[in-house]
Amino acid sequence: MYTREEASQIRREFWTTLGNYLAPYKSAEGAKVNWLNYKTGLKNVYFRMDADKRSASISIEITHPDLGIQELFFEQFLELKNILQGYMDEEWEWILHTSDENGKTISTISKKIFEVNIFRKEDWHKLISFLKPRMLALDEFWSDAKYSFESLK
Repeated sequence: MYTREEASQIRREFWTTLGNYLAPYKSAEGAKVNWLNYKTGLKNVYFRMDADKRSASISIEITHPDLGIQELFFEQFLELKNILQGYMDEEWEWILHTSDENGKTISTISKKIFEVNIFRKEDWHKLISFLKPRMLALDEFWSDAKYSFESLK
């Protein structure tokens, strides 16, 4: 078991390592990107990567406080589902109105893997191999799809 400080240090080291793997890549539009804090340009729409001692995930999170507007964003993503799947080359899980770790209602579109542990350095290759290509593909998808959300800004 790790102390809180040791666990924090390992997490920081993993995310720094992943950031270093992603750093050489520019966005689909040719711009420099902070991949770990990706800016969609839409308030309340985020691309998130997460890893813990059991799993890793990458997701699109819609966090608008107005649940009706949140649903409109989700429906717009549903309109683009085939395009997203084309970029990802896999099926993702779509959940309208779920709760995050703070009890806030959000909607998510995500992909998750299990039996990986951020605290086992031997799993880092598997984690990076899962997160990196999906984040790059999300960026490519977003460079085409973001214009579909102009009316929802």
